[in-house]
Amino acid sequence: MSLPNTYADRNCSLARTLEVVGERWTLLIVRDAFYGVRRFGEFVTQLGIPRAVLTNRLKSLVGEGVLSRHDEATGIEYRLTPKGIALWPVLHAAMNWGEAYYSPAGAKRVLRHAQDGGLIGPGGQCQECGSAVPVPDVHVEPGPGFQEEGPDQDAVSRAINTPRRLLEPLATSRAPG
Repeated sequence: MSLPNTYADRNCSLARTLEVVGERWTLLIVRDAFYGVRRFGEFVTQLGIPRAVLTNRLKSLVGEGVLSRHDEATGIEYRLTPKGIALWPVLHAAMNWGEAYYSPAGAKRVLRHAQDGGLIGPGGQCQECGSAVPVPDVHVEPGPGFQEEGPDQDAVSRAINTPRRLLEPLATSRAPG
């Protein structure tokens, strides 16, 4: 039996949240937007998502105000809004849970405070200076559990796997395409 399109319990904030980000692929799209993916083709390349599904999910995320759509000279870009950026603690918590239970070799990606290089703990605090690290100051890099995909890796994967700040657009985002 498939899940209904809407949740019956309208008095539950979690149910409403799941209506926005609970469909398959949606949180991965949001995750990749944090990693700097902005263009339709980059999402397709990175996620291997069917184009029709991506179109639907992007339209929904824009409609909900999680992403904004921008017509640029190089094409259409999707960017996280403040409402979308507010999802970071949710994604960070889910990533920590996955690392704890499904990554025996260690974290796939390590998060650091860009200002002092301190590791960012599960609660979002820098373990060096103790401050809560805002999303633009989070530096992400491959961790001990990261597995390189090989030399024939696509440009989007190479860019995402390069140490960088969250929300920083991929170099491929600025190239015509």
